[in-house]
Amino acid sequence: MSRELQTAIYNALVADAGVGALVGDRIYDGMPSAGQYPCVTFGPTDSFNDDLQCVDARTETVQLDVWSRDQGRMGPCKDICDAVKDALHLADITLTQHALIRIRTGGIRVFRDADGITAHGVVTVEADLEEING
Repeated sequence: MSRELQTAIYNALVADAGVGALVGDRIYDGMPSAGQYPCVTFGPTDSFNDDLQCVDARTETVQLDVWSRDQGRMGPCKDICDAVKDALHLADITLTQHALIRIRTGGIRVFRDADGITAHGVVTVEADLEEING
């Protein structure tokens, strides 16, 4: 389910005009070695079982990292974080093998990295998923 959710989030971000206007197609599973800015990368995930009677379900949290490098300015990174939130919060996203019950964005945090020129944003996304058997 985790990989399917990541693919669905990736597809939603790539398809969103607001995100595309700010980062193009620079959405990666890990930071590329060339450090292409601005971009969005998938960070850590965690999940916990949230089973109900006769339903195999879980809640998964995905961290999306937003990176910009504009002489240490935070504004561009904040704009990208807001676009990511707008693209995903309560979005109508369909999975192919499982059911996405709900997706929502939680907190957004933006800070300057130690190099003084890179702004780093963290957008937390939480998804409630149902496992579909057979």
